[in-house]
Amino acid sequence: MKDGIVRELRDIALAAGAAIMDVYESDFDVRSKDDRSPVTAADERAEGIIVPRLAEIAPGIPTVAEERVAAGDVPDVSGGRFWLVDPLDGTREFIDRNGEFTVNIALIEDGRPMLGVVYAPARRRLYATDGPGAVLVEEGGGPARTITARAPSENGLVAVASRSHRDSRTDGFLDTLPVKEFTAAGSSLKFCLVATGEADIYPRFGRTMEWDTAAGHAVLAAAGGSVRTVDGDDLLYGKEGFENPFFIARGIET
Repeated sequence: MKDGIVRELRDIALAAGAAIMDVYESDFDVRSKDDRSPVTAADERAEGIIVPRLAEIAPGIPTVAEERVAAGDVPDVSGGRFWLVDPLDGTREFIDRNGEFTVNIALIEDGRPMLGVVYAPARRRLYATDGPGAVLVEEGGGPARTITARAPSENGLVAVASRSHRDSRTDGFLDTLPVKEFTAAGSSLKFCLVATGEADIYPRFGRTMEWDTAAGHAVLAAAGGSVRTVDGDDLLYGKEGFENPFFIARGIET
């Protein structure tokens, strides 16, 4: 199953990213979904590329995709293996035109993200993994390089949190830690900053859905990091409603 599949996912993500950038560079409209979250033609066009391609390369594996779920198309994932797709993670960043948005594609097996791709088209940066210890990042069309998370420095932590959704509970949690530096980022790029060793911890005390986190979680876990609930349990996938509990993503723990 995994042989060559990440190359396929890479190509799918690049195609979706190209469609997103076509909209990004236009005078696009913004609409609201039933949950009042924003959506654009870029979300829909990207998902329209990803979902059929996944059906071609892995027939029989259901796909949970954000916009389809919003439209009431919720597949049965009780078999334990399914795709999670966020065609445009960070729609608010897309609207603000700050470049911090991503295409997220992950394969879930028995509740865990086993492989995934995160692509930031405005930055031409792609992260991909097909399992533990195997994480590559490509930037600007250059050669792929291996990345790994890091253990925290004795001098303090670098923390990353949401650019659009930071709240008082996040600040209160970070106040309990020896944080020497703070950075903000949008979308699943926060997981990737921890995966590359540019940050040590990413706490999230706001609402997220499984498609928001699965691909970034796969990248971080393969780089040696972890994503756990605030109670210390592993963050798992395939939950009813596909909504996540609060969680804390970390680099290598000592």
